[in-house]
This record gives sequence, C-alpha cells and structure tokens, in this order.
Amino acid sequence: MILNKVTIIKQLSGLAAEFGIEFGDEILSQAVDISQFKVFQKGVTLKHIGDNAKTVGIVLEGLVRSYYIDTDGNDITRGFGMAGSMCMDEGMMGYSEHICMWETIEESTLMLFEVSKLKSLIFGSEKMKSIWIGLLEGGLRYKMYRENGFLVENATERYLHFRKLYPQLIGRIPQKHIATYLGIKPESLSRIRSALKEEVPEI
Repeated sequence: MILNKVTIIKQLSGLAAEFGIEFGDEILSQAVDISQFKVFQKGVTLKHIGDNAKTVGIVLEGLVRSYYIDTDGNDITRGFGMAGSMCMDEGMMGYSEHICMWETIEESTLMLFEVSKLKSLIFGSEKMKSIWIGLLEGGLRYKMYRENGFLVENATERYLHFRKLYPQLIGRIPQKHIATYLGIKPESLSRIRSALKEEVPEI
C-alpha cells in the first residue's frame, strides 16, 4: 500500500522505467500534488457509458478492463489496463463523456487526476509533451495492431499474438473477457486453447 509522497514517487518512477520512460522526480512530484489515490475492490464499475469524462486514472496496482455494450446487452472487451497504464482516459482524447464502461478485474489502486490539471502539467513542459506524443504514438500502434488482427488473422493467430504481447495477463483475466477482446465466443477460445494443449486457469 502507498505510504507517502516519497514512496509514491519511487513507485511511479519504477513503473515508468518498465515502459522505458524517465519523467524525473520533479515532474513526478508535481503529478502527485495534483492527484488523488484510491483503492477499488475487484468487480467495481469505475465508469459507465455517458458519465462525465473529466477524470483520468493511472493504474498503480491491479488490473482494469474497458468494454462496450452491444444492442443485445452483451459486453465486448475493448482493452485491459495493468500497472502503469492509463484508464478512464477518454477525456484526455477530447471526449466530454465516457464512450465505454470501465471496471476492475482485480483489486486496483488508481492515481486519479482532473483531465484539465493533467493536461496543464503535460503542456507546461517540453519533456512531458514529448513523452505524451510517444504515448499517443504507442496508442496508435496498438490500434493498428488490433485492426490488422481482425482483418488478416484467424482467431488462433489473434490469440497467439495476444499471449505473446501480454503474457503477464494470461491467468489473470476470465476467459470470457479474452474471448470478446479477440472477437470470438468463449467456447471458441476454449477449443483454441485445447488445441494448443494450454491449461485453462480457473478465475
């Protein structure tokens, strides 16, 4: 559990390093000063579609999921947010309302910001602007990867790429969520994992 500002900065620095980013303690100190921290239990809905998007979060511990609701009431996973990832970030992209649902898959500690304050911090520093551009480029690459998968890969190939890109998530996410992320039914994913002789964990 987070204890004090020094501990928080150390944790943030470590998370950033895992993504190849170096903020510096001064910027991290400013970020801590404009943020709040909250622990959410597993299975909590963080945001509903249509909620005001004035708050953005960073996952410090745990795991969250974003998903859409189709016309039949089924949820379709858009993505997952692990430690070091942004969540509830539609406001950072110019949306005034959330366009998807957000929930915790595990007990999660989030660092919460007002979008306006975080944007001011980012655009008040050339270094932060460069980091932000890099994050946006990473998000675009992710979108292109997703589109490519749905256009040219079969379900097994999409799953193998997911497993390669996110090995740390296998075993932490219910199979039904991985299936909807891949655009297939849970029973289809079960067959794929069975064919790969992969043990399906109980979650």
